[in-house]
Amino acid sequence: MLQHAGLTSSTTRITVTLPSDQVAELRKLTDNVSGYVAEAVARQIRHQLLGDDLRRHEEEHGSLSDVEIAEARAKIVGSTGADAA
Repeated sequence: MLQHAGLTSSTTRITVTLPSDQVAELRKLTDNVSGYVAEAVARQIRHQLLGDDLRRHEEEHGSLSDVEIAEARAKIVGSTGADAA
């Protein structure tokens, strides 16, 4: 089950076809393949939505400066620009 802001969402059973080698690796990593896949999908959705937001922002306000990018990175990962590589 996915959780967002402390709320639990309902689930829907679907069938997904994956390469056999990926399934074998998944089963090595977790006993809860559905949960693992749900987390990966949630992460990808967040990534896509953030990318869309960034593109809209840059269309309206221009590209972010190196300083703005470093500040955002520090807020996200909790480090300074010197820590990021």
